[in-house]
Amino acid sequence: MPRHYAIGNGSMLINLDRYTRIRDLYYPYVGQLNHVGGYPCRIGIWADGTFVWLSDDGWRWTPGYVPDSLVTRVLAEHDKLGIALEMNDGVHQRDNIYLKRIRVVNKTEGEREIRLFFTQDFAINENEVGDTAAFYPHNRTVFHYKKNRYFMANGLCGGVGITQYSMGVKRFHLAEGTWRDAEDGHLGGNSIAQGSVDSTIGFRMRLGAGEADFCYYWLSVGDTLEEVKRLDRYVHDNDPGKLLDRVQVYWQRWSNKLDRDYADLPEAVVSMFKQSLLLVRTQTDVHGAIIAANDTDIMNYNRDHYSYMWPRDGALIAYAMSMAGYHETVVPFYQFCAEAITPEGYLHHKYNPDGTVGSSWHPFMVDGEPRLPIQEDETALVLFSLWQLYRQSGNIELCQSLYGSLIRKAAKFMRGYIDTELNLPKPSYDLWEERYGIYTFTASAVYGGLTAAANFCGLFGDKERSERYTKVAESVKSGILQHLWDEESGRFVRGLFRQDGVWVKDMTPESSVYGIFEFGVLPADEARVVSTMRVLREQLTVQTGVGGIARYRNDYYFQRSPDIDRIPGNPWIICTLWMAEWEIECAKSPEDLAAPRQTLEWVTQRALETGVLPEQLDPFDGSPLSVAPLTWSHATYVLAVVKYLNKAGELACR
Repeated sequence: MPRHYAIGNGSMLINLDRYTRIRDLYYPYVGQLNHVGGYPCRIGIWADGTFVWLSDDGWRWTPGYVPDSLVTRVLAEHDKLGIALEMNDGVHQRDNIYLKRIRVVNKTEGEREIRLFFTQDFAINENEVGDTAAFYPHNRTVFHYKKNRYFMANGLCGGVGITQYSMGVKRFHLAEGTWRDAEDGHLGGNSIAQGSVDSTIGFRMRLGAGEADFCYYWLSVGDTLEEVKRLDRYVHDNDPGKLLDRVQVYWQRWSNKLDRDYADLPEAVVSMFKQSLLLVRTQTDVHGAIIAANDTDIMNYNRDHYSYMWPRDGALIAYAMSMAGYHETVVPFYQFCAEAITPEGYLHHKYNPDGTVGSSWHPFMVDGEPRLPIQEDETALVLFSLWQLYRQSGNIELCQSLYGSLIRKAAKFMRGYIDTELNLPKPSYDLWEERYGIYTFTASAVYGGLTAAANFCGLFGDKERSERYTKVAESVKSGILQHLWDEESGRFVRGLFRQDGVWVKDMTPESSVYGIFEFGVLPADEARVVSTMRVLREQLTVQTGVGGIARYRNDYYFQRSPDIDRIPGNPWIICTLWMAEWEIECAKSPEDLAAPRQTLEWVTQRALETGVLPEQLDPFDGSPLSVAPLTWSHATYVLAVVKYLNKAGELACR
């Protein structure tokens, strides 16, 4: 199940499902640790002897976020129960506090008592062993803890706090959890439980015919009991409703901090652009890691997840955010990379949010021969995107601070990691982490990274190094044009692979070849680039009503159809947007922007109702596949919009 809502502040991230239930809670890093792990923290309503969970049938849902904000705005109506709920969820922009506001409307003609129930289903530190849940009488809250992780739940309904509570065992022997205890409208009142436990708290309100009132629920998260007590008091002192309103205003100011001319883009595209900025922010840890995705349901497929920082994804996301004017958001990313880079000058496959090296399937030994288990594009793109940040922000102090620790180390590695016979980077794994060889995308990224290194050396007066890196970059460009261009097919190939002792061209149509123009090897309108992109558009367009561009021909990942001629692969958001970027860069008149504008609208239409973008789509019904939200999808949308606006402004001035 994709995550319909993501809310956070850079040290705590909460994912909500379509019923606004907490499904993931990451702390103290975005992406690490998940203290809920995909289980639902249920919300239930009792009225007139009838009980329903928000996930039960009978509800009509109107989903969404408050415009330009990381606060949800969701309407749920239940005709049989005679109740309507207007809900807002948010995480405080500074403090680790989750806030939920529910406006309850009595749609019947009589006065009634209504009870609301909230369950806390934690697996603290990502396991259910040794948790404690307890009622805390000193401030009438319920808190869960293990070691140095504390979670304190509280609320107000009509000015009154928790009226019922119960702690119990869950998912052990025959015990389902205290949420079952709520279904008769009464909780047993057990005040403590230990082991694999959950808790449920209840609130009451009385509403006359047609009346409405507010119920507030909040969760304070910290490392000690004293810390969560302090945060709980902070909510009380500032009023939870007013606090949530301030969260909303903060994010609206953040997403609108620049005064932009959105040219002729439709309102839906503009809204999606701001939503994408905000969702990228939720996946960006304050310590620098930019996480690929935090939808834990992907673990059902391969027992691993996307809650890692891939340097490539991070670099391209940072590039997009810099181009959009959010430089300060991604500065910690480069500091993270400077600390993570190896003494040899390369970055590993992926990293955990705390900076430790992540899991990998790239071997150190193949057929008895040692192999460097890297994707070289990841190292190269960090320098490429850092140069873009400098160009956009002029932050010379940051770049100087990284000159020795990151820039020169990475450049030295790339300069030495060259096949001198081909004038191309030595083999490494491709950007999809699937095959080993020399790839057009990687070679283009290395060209962009070496060019950035030469620019930095020139910026700091290091002339000899600048000339050295420029020379190597130009030799790589020469190698690309000589070995990765195929005259017969009229396009750049995916790459080269070793077979029987010789290099063989991989002729698979591959969307990532867009790197040829993106990273500056050739202009987008150069004849060979134009020919390549036209062939790729023809070969990789999904021939169904869904449309979009596949990663490459016969893409196996989540493959939905063997009909490769019609469906070369599932449509990917980023690959479809790469084609739009090429069309934007080639545009010579305002009329030429019609096609990429349609692509931006297509992406907007393919998002979930809440504006969340997945990694890929089902080619038959357009439903999300793999993880959602995917940070790279949202960042690529941001970059495409910025490029569109820049080009529209340029053409208007001619």
